[in-house]
Amino acid sequence: MSRVQWNTALMALSLVGCVATPKQGPDTGGEGPDPEDTSDTSGSTDGGSMSSTGLSDPTVPATDTDPSDGSDSSTGCSFICETGDDTSVAPDCDLWAQDCPEGEKCMPWANDGGNAWNSARCSPVDDDPGQPGDECHGEGSGVSGIDSCGIGLMCWNVDEENNGVCASFCGGSEANPTCDDPTTSCVIANDGFLILCLPQCDPLLQDCNDGEACYPVNDDFACAPDASGTMGLFAEPCEFINACDPGLFCANAEAVPDCAGSLGCCSTFCDLAAPDPNAACEGAGQECVTWYEEGQSPPGFEDLGACAIPQ
Repeated sequence: MSRVQWNTALMALSLVGCVATPKQGPDTGGEGPDPEDTSDTSGSTDGGSMSSTGLSDPTVPATDTDPSDGSDSSTGCSFICETGDDTSVAPDCDLWAQDCPEGEKCMPWANDGGNAWNSARCSPVDDDPGQPGDECHGEGSGVSGIDSCGIGLMCWNVDEENNGVCASFCGGSEANPTCDDPTTSCVIANDGFLILCLPQCDPLLQDCNDGEACYPVNDDFACAPDASGTMGLFAEPCEFINACDPGLFCANAEAVPDCAGSLGCCSTFCDLAAPDPNAACEGAGQECVTWYEEGQSPPGFEDLGACAIPQ
């Protein structure tokens, strides 16, 4: 399976929204072995996860993993933490089919008052709907499911005033998703209630827009709002994909020394082509290990590594 080394085939990815609170330390985001879930819940006020924003601290358990994939049953994740709410939530509509009545659109939203999208609802279409790349506004919060974008779009990466940019949903189907823009990838997260075409990126370059970071999602890397808030530094606990600072990722707790997180902690990306790759690793016992299995890395990612305690 051409996934990240030590990464497990988990049921879902969860993203949490942006935060309006300032950071207490330098921006040093990243994601180490087992990158598939990063988002610190403390200080989260206006964001969502890997989409818009939310309000309350999310409490999303890790999904079960297959021990044959090298996962750790005690933490529910291996190299990268992928978390998802396993509670069954009945949606009002189908995001792929957009099967709402005329004048409405199917939108992801948080139906539990949290800050992570966990269901879908039919919402009114704005009288003057925004198109991809247009500025937009969300009503109430970034995870309310109501915004000024057109059908098949949502207001993404909203700020503390609920302003953001219209981003396109993936086309096609969940089995064969598509994106019209070749520089984007289809991100399917939050138990399938978040389907967005997001810009591809390089985790070593962190070449995303301000307020975003390059995170591991599915088998690719995509730009998503940095929802770490006052947290997200190396070795700090994380539960969602976008809970770590730029340059960091949410790693399995066992990959990070003295990790206090039940699911994982933030660790650092590293460059295997550097003169001393291990110099980027801050934790005792950590080494710069290859991200992809041998022969499975996509072009340009052959030197991508992650700081982890070798298993």
